[in-house]
Amino acid sequence: MLERSKYVWLGVAGLVVTKDGRWLVVKKSYGGLKGKWSLPAGFVQPGETADEAVVREIKEETGIETKIIGLFGLRTGVIRNEISDNMLLFLLEPISGEISIQKTELLDVAFMDQETIKKDPDSSLLLTELNEKHASLHKKPLEGINPGDVFQYTAYKLFI
Repeated sequence: MLERSKYVWLGVAGLVVTKDGRWLVVKKSYGGLKGKWSLPAGFVQPGETADEAVVREIKEETGIETKIIGLFGLRTGVIRNEISDNMLLFLLEPISGEISIQKTELLDVAFMDQETIKKDPDSSLLLTELNEKHASLHKKPLEGINPGDVFQYTAYKLFI
């Protein structure tokens, strides 16, 4: 199996919003976000597209099945002047499932309203910024297109 590049990371995070406006948030049990509310997230695996990865990660971490609404952002940075750390931010809606916590990575999972997120001191910087700006603009995927067989894509989507 191929491994994630040591120096270029591609992650995904999902903002899952219910019909009544609540957000699906997770509290990590490790790393820099330990004890903080954040979005379900993870790395893109070999053989999957970024949108497939975010749906998979949300299901694995929370038990919630989702549908992609669109792509709304990119978080990018460099760690210790050597690792390019990139994360695509997707907007999704829940379609089924009950909350089931992935205990190896998470302390808690919840659907929270924006006012609670705003007031909670455990909300991560990303959640706080999203709450202020909200993801009202997003890019919808164009599927069923192919730039040509010469590229040998087995999956191709354009978010514009």
